Amino acid sequence: MKCRYCASTDSKVIDSRPTEDGSAIRRRRECVNCGKRFTTYEKIEDIPVMVVKRDGRREAFDSEKIRSGIRKACEKRPIPAAVQDKLVEDISREVFNSLASEISTSDIGEIVMQHLKKVDEVAYVRFASVYREFKDTQTFLAELQRLLDEK
Repeated sequence: MKCRYCASTDSKVIDSRPTEDGSAIRRRRECVNCGKRFTTYEKIEDIPVMVVKRDGRREAFDSEKIRSGIRKACEKRPIPAAVQDKLVEDISREVFNSLASEISTSDIGEIVMQHLKKVDEVAYVRFASVYREFKDTQTFLAELQRLLDEK
C-alpha cells in the first residue's frame, strides 16, 4: 500500500476491523518511512453478472428489478417488507453464487418463482402469470393444477 504522504510502499497494519455493514475491512496503517498514519479499505471486487434478455440484449443484473417484481406479486398479501427484502437478497445471492458471467431472464424468473412458492402461493401464481405470459384461463388453471399436484 502506497503512503499518501511520502509515496513509500512500506507500511504496517496497526488496526483492522470490519465496516458496520460487513462489506469491507477497514485497516489503519502506519508508514514505516515517514511514520504518518492512514486508512485503507479492503472489499470484494464486484464482477458484474450480465442478464441475457429474451431478445438477445444484455444488461447488468439489477436486484431492484427483482424487488419490483416481488413487490407487485406480493401486493395486498400479508407478506412483510422484511420478508420480501430477504427474498431479493437470497435471489441475488443465488445469482452471484452461480459464478456465471451471464444468466438468462428465464433462469432468473425460475429462481424467483422457486423462492416465492415457498413464501406465498398466491404471490407465486401472480408472478408466474406475468412471467410465463398466461394467455387465457386454461393456462392459469394448468399452473394451479401443477401447484396442487406438488402438494
